[in-house]
Amino acid sequence: MLKDVEQQMEIIKRGTVEIIPEDELEQKIRRAITTGKPLRIKLGLDPTAPDIHLGHTVVLQKMRQFQELGHEVIIILGDFTARIGDPTGKTETRPQLSEEEIQANARTYERQIFKILDPARTKLVFNSQWLAPLTFAQVIELAAKYTVARMLEREDFSRRFKEGLPISIHEFFYPLMQGYDSVALKADVEVGGTDQKFNLLMGRTLQKEYGQEPQIALTMPILEGLDGAQKMSKSLGNYIGIDEPPREMYGKTMSIPDELMLRYFELVTPVSLAELREISAGMAEGRLHPRDVKMRLAREIVAFYHNEQAAYEAEKEFVRVFQQHELPEEIPEFAIASQMLENGSIWLPKLMFLAGLVPSTSEGRRLIQQGAVKVDGLKIDDPAYNLVPADGMIIRSGKRRFVRLKVGVES
Repeated sequence: MLKDVEQQMEIIKRGTVEIIPEDELEQKIRRAITTGKPLRIKLGLDPTAPDIHLGHTVVLQKMRQFQELGHEVIIILGDFTARIGDPTGKTETRPQLSEEEIQANARTYERQIFKILDPARTKLVFNSQWLAPLTFAQVIELAAKYTVARMLEREDFSRRFKEGLPISIHEFFYPLMQGYDSVALKADVEVGGTDQKFNLLMGRTLQKEYGQEPQIALTMPILEGLDGAQKMSKSLGNYIGIDEPPREMYGKTMSIPDELMLRYFELVTPVSLAELREISAGMAEGRLHPRDVKMRLAREIVAFYHNEQAAYEAEKEFVRVFQQHELPEEIPEFAIASQMLENGSIWLPKLMFLAGLVPSTSEGRRLIQQGAVKVDGLKIDDPAYNLVPADGMIIRSGKRRFVRLKVGVES
């Protein structure tokens, strides 16, 4: 163990919402220090999406802190639980993923997880190892350890039941399966988001039922996205992907509301607690300008997922484009074939979609209506605008996306 109980607890409590119960965690740490046997820290991730964004890394950063304190970190890729899908917060039964989708997502997760955790000190397991071999008799035995009444105490199940919305029987098995993961691993601590509290406490309950010492449930907050209001989500478009290019990552970070800066520092960067206190005090006393603090935050995030040089280059580009109002040094080209044109022109939202500036023509219309689209520096505010393209013309979408047109190419 690297630190005493008080020092470990200070680091572990960083950014946490709840530690249930805190006194038991202190006892476990004290015993680990005395015996030299590290705690087993569990985090379950269902590979239900193909990639990870910054919101997902809040729990991974906590696991990294446990790892740096000398404890054993175990990541469960829930290939078996993903077949059900976590019903937490859902108003309807989730569609079940195919085995191929789960395995493809799991491979992506595995690569991305090790951008945060030390692979040499991380145990990566699939919960199909112990869940798939269970006999039907064993599943019945597991189900007998929890009541329907207690299951319906869950907010999402309770709401759906009261509203007459369907709840499939297999959804009740999700928290039982996640809890059984803790039994299989003899976990000392399980980390999860605040939305996972019920599932984490299920682990404590089942461990007691199976004669084990119950795990500690440690919950982390849900990170707000770039809009500062809703949780970070790819579907909402308010996310920072950890595989995104440095310039995109830097620019997105610079767009978060000022009031979220310290929260991002605390939850998704390795900046020390002492530095965090200094940054907080500097802003409160007016010694640090919010813009400079946010640039530090953007550098920290880019450097963590890329490197220091990439962070420096991204910052230099940001200053050039957004503070000095110059064009980026590198602008991707989009070739327009004559077949794309009607009477020599093309509907601007369609062009933006084809060029990859927006995910849909409706998003292109929305950005134009917001005044966020420029053609050769001129703002376009008519969503019905038909553009007559010219070679070298530059389309700018929002703050960070540019494309240079190449005209006259035949496909």
